[in-house]
Amino acid sequence: MTQDMAYGDYLQLDRLLGAQQPLSGDRNEMLFIIQHQTSELWMKLILHELSGAIEAIRADTLPPAFKMLARVSRIMEQLVKAWDVLSTMTPPEYSALRPSLGSSSGFQSYQYRLIEFRLGNKNRAMVAVHQRDPQREAEVAAALQAPSIYDEAVALLARKGFAIPDAVLHRDKTEATRPDSDVEAAWLAVYRDPQHYWDLYELAEELVDLEDAFRLWRFRHVTTVERIIGFKRGTGGTEGVGYLRKMLDVVLFPELWRLRTAM
Repeated sequence: MTQDMAYGDYLQLDRLLGAQQPLSGDRNEMLFIIQHQTSELWMKLILHELSGAIEAIRADTLPPAFKMLARVSRIMEQLVKAWDVLSTMTPPEYSALRPSLGSSSGFQSYQYRLIEFRLGNKNRAMVAVHQRDPQREAEVAAALQAPSIYDEAVALLARKGFAIPDAVLHRDKTEATRPDSDVEAAWLAVYRDPQHYWDLYELAEELVDLEDAFRLWRFRHVTTVERIIGFKRGTGGTEGVGYLRKMLDVVLFPELWRLRTAM
């Protein structure tokens, strides 16, 4: 590292600011490109923080995990606000640039898929979406096999002495998280005595904050897409709004939400 390094050199701004290459000739395409590029940058940071949080939980060092999970929730707030900018694009403006997108689609974002898998929303069929790029496909497949952050939180409950069934601890990690009554009972015990289980209680609330922010991100996504293209099929052949609405029903950390009814 040199003392005379310039700001632009450190941030590699020539590469970053040269990465916007509109194809349609329509001036609104710059908004569309920057919206998605900046979202991918934020998602890269989400993955960085989630990986650190998973490692910290696995190592029973929870305070660093709290900080990283809080940061992920704040990043998601930024992603929610980004949809506000894209929503200024009107249907005619989008129609002018849509032919230039070809079959490309946000559905093909491998980073978003990694985020979903690390949060526990596993779906084996989604690995094939990335088969055009063997390296990315391998990354997504590895994330499918790996324990999610919630798997690690439940394993931590077991290490702390809670009665978590072996069937839960050794479940097929390629499957989406399913609610379990014993896991709910363990979290309920934590919530009924937060002073005794303060670190677990704080972890649970950080996870709830994260899912709350993730739901808002998803909701803002579907409303923005509906505002711009209505119920047309997505460029990648997906159902578009119909698919996105189904995703609103996904619950990542089911027991942490269910226990609120039992309190």
